[in-house]
Amino acid sequence: MTELPTSGAPEVVYREGLAAGELRYQRCRSCTTAVFPPRVLCPGCGGEELAWHRSAGRGTTYSTTAVRSRAGAHNVVLVDLDEGFRMMSRVDGVEPDAVTIGGRLDFAVVEEAGEPVAVFREVRS
Repeated sequence: MTELPTSGAPEVVYREGLAAGELRYQRCRSCTTAVFPPRVLCPGCGGEELAWHRSAGRGTTYSTTAVRSRAGAHNVVLVDLDEGFRMMSRVDGVEPDAVTIGGRLDFAVVEEAGEPVAVFREVRS
């Protein structure tokens, strides 16, 4: 398991986490707000003391839409992570119209154009 950084540009630390297969987020030391996307100030209290954490990568689909173009269709989802933050991503392995609001999701990293990308997969019970 990699050691979490104590400093560095938020976007760089986040991307390094993806490269290591981790979903990293921040938590404010002052007000305990979960912070995502990464930033330098807490959106809750304006505090500057943001600590990095690893998400377990489990969440719930808050909303979803199918985006259509001539190239085909893909889904865009908002995921409520169990640690208390929301992020935009996509669900792989499911038809764009078949993503279920309220469905449980697991985080994964895929590589696209040589870069790690955060995606989710539906949890089948």
